[in-house]
Amino acid sequence: MDEQVTPFRVEVPQADIDDLRERLARTRFAPAVPGDSWDYGTPESYLRDMVARWQDFDWRTVEARLNAHPGFVTEVDGQRIHFLHVRSAVEGATPLLLAHTYPGSVLDFLDMIDPLVDPEAHGGRPEDAFHVVVPSMPGFGWSTPVVDTGWTMERVARAYDTLMRRLGYDSYGVHGSDGGAMVGRELAVLDPEGFLGAHVLQLFSFPSGDPDEMADFGPEEYAALAHLQWFQSVGGYNAMNGTRPQTVAAGLADSPVAVLAYSELFESFGNGTSLVTPEQVLAQATLYWLTNTYGSAARYHFEEQRAQREPVVSRGRIGVAVFKDDFRTIRPLAERDNARIEHWSEFPAGGHFAAMEVPGDVVGDLRVFFGRA
Repeated sequence: MDEQVTPFRVEVPQADIDDLRERLARTRFAPAVPGDSWDYGTPESYLRDMVARWQDFDWRTVEARLNAHPGFVTEVDGQRIHFLHVRSAVEGATPLLLAHTYPGSVLDFLDMIDPLVDPEAHGGRPEDAFHVVVPSMPGFGWSTPVVDTGWTMERVARAYDTLMRRLGYDSYGVHGSDGGAMVGRELAVLDPEGFLGAHVLQLFSFPSGDPDEMADFGPEEYAALAHLQWFQSVGGYNAMNGTRPQTVAAGLADSPVAVLAYSELFESFGNGTSLVTPEQVLAQATLYWLTNTYGSAARYHFEEQRAQREPVVSRGRIGVAVFKDDFRTIRPLAERDNARIEHWSEFPAGGHFAAMEVPGDVVGDLRVFFGRA
């Protein structure tokens, strides 16, 4: 295995950006459903507005923000891994890996890096400082091409542990939402030596079918179940990604507007409550388009559904931050599946993409959780 860590800068050829704009200018929109609501999927009116914005979108500004932080690539488990690595000037800072969402990327955390690395400049104390590592999951962004199949969240967790050790960290913690939260829990299951804990926005624990485990449920638990039921009713991408990822990849590789439409989770996960801005959505869609990685990112659903693994209780340290308009972790079920939930907080605003929506709240909760490690 090549363990070399090589500096990397994002430098998209201008021809690729010009091609994107030319494709956008030739967009053929699907006819709108009468009423043009989100009920049938991404509305035509939304797409027309976003395409107009996209034609004027400045990718170079995003690129400059990425390149403002040291970037690198290395090989782990035969796979190229791209990551940002920003060390704090504070001696003894806590190493922290930030694991991004689907359909997100390293862009999820751009507003959090500086407050984590330099807390005194952002309302914190020196002891709140973190060394920050932000990888692109294999198949996302510049962690490509994917060289083999079988990339599950468990395998990503093992690769991330290898990455942190390679960077010289004998001890570290992890934070994540969505796929990143699943990776975080897998690290808590591994509980490697020196592991400081997983701070996650969700623990995906569901009813087993035993009526006794729901006997003491109250309004909060049933509201969480109702939100889950709603999400399952609109989560068609789960079925498509989990069964025919390469079929949908054909359209996503050829049409930027397909990428934008398929990124509807940024807008619709919270049922109309998303605080993610149009510019943030376009930045993510542009990254996926320019790297042609939506198809490989979608394969995780396929791999996870076919992974042969018995359920396991996590024994590692975990903290949970629940945001109002997100999937709401059902605490009794989470405690059934995770033996060391040592931190639980709830926030009145924000959702599934809280790192982009309310980054200050996420940073504050990380300081609390890891301050107790």
